[in-house]
Amino acid sequence: MLQERIEGKWLDCFRRVFRLNGIGQRTTVALVYETQSRPVLAHLSELALYDLGADFCMIKMPTPPQTAPVPVKGTGTSLAIQHNRAAITAMKACEVIVDCTVEGMIHSPEWPEIEAAGARILVVTNEHPEILERTEPFAELGPKVDLGIEMLRAASEMRVTSQAGTDLVVDLRDAPCGGTAGFGTAPGHVAHWPGGLCLAFPGPGTVNGRIVMDVGDMNLTFKTYLTGRIDITVKDDFVTDIRGDGLDAIQFRDYMAAWEDREAYGLSHVGWGMNPRARWVSGALYDKRDMQAVEFRAFAGNFLWSTGANQYAGRFTEGHFDLPMRNCTITLDNTAVVKEGVLQGDLAL
Repeated sequence: MLQERIEGKWLDCFRRVFRLNGIGQRTTVALVYETQSRPVLAHLSELALYDLGADFCMIKMPTPPQTAPVPVKGTGTSLAIQHNRAAITAMKACEVIVDCTVEGMIHSPEWPEIEAAGARILVVTNEHPEILERTEPFAELGPKVDLGIEMLRAASEMRVTSQAGTDLVVDLRDAPCGGTAGFGTAPGHVAHWPGGLCLAFPGPGTVNGRIVMDVGDMNLTFKTYLTGRIDITVKDDFVTDIRGDGLDAIQFRDYMAAWEDREAYGLSHVGWGMNPRARWVSGALYDKRDMQAVEFRAFAGNFLWSTGANQYAGRFTEGHFDLPMRNCTITLDNTAVVKEGVLQGDLAL
């Protein structure tokens, strides 16, 4: 079992990543965490901010009571802030939010107000520091991710196909697009570590087709590799049918149904991974308690789709799946950006 203690190499890693995110002397920073946060991450962040000379405060929130009908994991929707005006006001006054909450604040209901004030966020995901060390953001990834985002913004349509039977069409017109290499310095920028993603958030009624998840694809909410196929129908960006007789399909259906919430069936985002340091096979080497599984959203060439909250489509729900798939082909207006799971052209690393 991995130990959670301060290691010099991990502190060096945090310093480098914080510098990439523009944190230095007198940068105003709020380090936000909660009572159930992984203590070593908050501690490493605190020491790195001190060493870099940041003007920082620490906001520790009580982890709120559970209200969901099933366990909630890996959503990007932390409820720890609980609309606390003092915490929100403090964050709005800072240049950078270092987010060590358990689920992360990217989709939290408070983030749009904080973002509008000009703060940027670095989500240090709830991974063991060894995983963060191995997937450390690096400067050369930035231009590649920026190019992928530009290609998404310029495209009218994304199509995703696979030999397993996937054939999904996404209307990208007017879809907000973004992503992160794990760092950024512009006001309102959203970064998370591990990083390396290019994403679109489709508007209402813009995603249709079939998704066939194959053996070896991943359900990150469950932190598992699939051992059988799941055949999913998507109509007007809602999952309308989930077929498959194996345990993976049964659990998928059961978790979805447990929410008793139509919004849980809606699509949140679609895109692909860009990070060569994130490895698909890594999930076989860690206990579930050691990983949040964000690494697997970012491994290079995966097709990532997600169900759950999509503020741009006017949907909020705690129900959430992140579902990275291998061996897919992704085209933007008939130009392949990923071919059978391999990045193409100028996106290749």
